[in-house]
Amino acid sequence: MQYVLPARSVLFLVLLASAAVAQERTSVIRDVVLPDQPGEVANSVYVAGGIASVLRFQQSVDADKTRLLGWEGRFEPLVAQGRSVVLFPLQNLTSEDRLLLLVTLKDGTELPFTVTSRAEKVDHQVNVVPDDDSLPSVRAQLSNALLRERLNAADAERYRQEKNSVDHSLAALLVSGASRQTPFRWKQRQRLDCDGAEVDVSWFAGKGKTAVLLNVRNRDAQKPWRLGEVRLSTVETREGRPFALRTDREEIAPGASGIFAVVADASAFDSKQGVQQLVLELFRPDGVGQFQVVLDPRYVRE
Repeated sequence: MQYVLPARSVLFLVLLASAAVAQERTSVIRDVVLPDQPGEVANSVYVAGGIASVLRFQQSVDADKTRLLGWEGRFEPLVAQGRSVVLFPLQNLTSEDRLLLLVTLKDGTELPFTVTSRAEKVDHQVNVVPDDDSLPSVRAQLSNALLRERLNAADAERYRQEKNSVDHSLAALLVSGASRQTPFRWKQRQRLDCDGAEVDVSWFAGKGKTAVLLNVRNRDAQKPWRLGEVRLSTVETREGRPFALRTDREEIAPGASGIFAVVADASAFDSKQGVQQLVLELFRPDGVGQFQVVLDPRYVRE
């Protein structure tokens, strides 16, 4: 059952209450421009436990026909009021969670969204506008273009700094096969089978750092294997952690192999709850998880 708020002020109270919880994640306000056939594409909305995420539309929402599937026990009851829909997760979602949000506008248009999570960032507000020549749409497209430009500049600066970091240099040595030139010691190896690929995982230990080497063989006879995203987070709270990543190729051809190396500092295992295990997750470009690897904090003390 969804609830309709009696007053606009309650919506603001929800947002203010979540602001204090959002300190450990970057809150993002962004625009989503709907395609010509909005019902065929489910745009993603990224949420986090204890943080309110608001979707704003150009027209009023039909509260009775707007629903979030599978929300029970994980979200506060969905709030639909005026031109806004508010999501409030009671806990963090895992990276593999995908909940369907169906928003119905007053004119009967049904808009699907995928509610999921993203490391270190959360949608504070998502402005949803149609793809037309209206002023809000033009503003949204301009805002998205400026955002992409800022992100590209930030990525370029981060890449420049990463090239000179110790962890990225160590990861590059591991990828090139020069593990003996690093302070790491090999600990164990395991083979994983995932969709269309075979992965040999090697764990390394070192003083104050640990590393994982992934040798991925593409078993698909026709399609290349591509990596979309890599996340490192705590097992219990799913809080994102910094890491260094190096690879020897952008994509792996059918029948070929590629190598990925990840290096994490001992500080990545520290949290308010104490020392925690970390989970390394690899995703395809479409957001589907490929496989997970657990990092043991004992390996940074050896």
